[in-house]
Amino acid sequence: MHRALWTAQALLALLFLFAGGTKLVLPLEDLAGPVALPGAFLRFIGVAETLGALGLILPGLLGIRPELTPLAAAGLVLIMVGATGITLAAGPAATALIPMVVGVLAAFIAYGRWRLVPHRARA
Repeated sequence: MHRALWTAQALLALLFLFAGGTKLVLPLEDLAGPVALPGAFLRFIGVAETLGALGLILPGLLGIRPELTPLAAAGLVLIMVGATGITLAAGPAATALIPMVVGVLAAFIAYGRWRLVPHRARA
């Protein structure tokens, strides 16, 4: 289970680093989607996704404040609930499967690192 959680954490960290970095670097005009969201909100989501990605990896890797990993994963679940809702509002329900699956994977990490195989702090 430990390896499965690390694999999921690494994959989600890469996904959210890419998604968050894109929202931080691209011009706001290029981020416009089917639902109009304020530019400051998109930048905020980019920061939250980037910090969440770092929170999935760094606490367990460094052994410093490992209890932050499930909190980062839970925060990413909230972001993906919003993304699923916005995707459902903007188009067909089938397209909402991607953010929903990512959210379920983040929930798996949150529960797994909180209850099943928590990280241990280094002495």
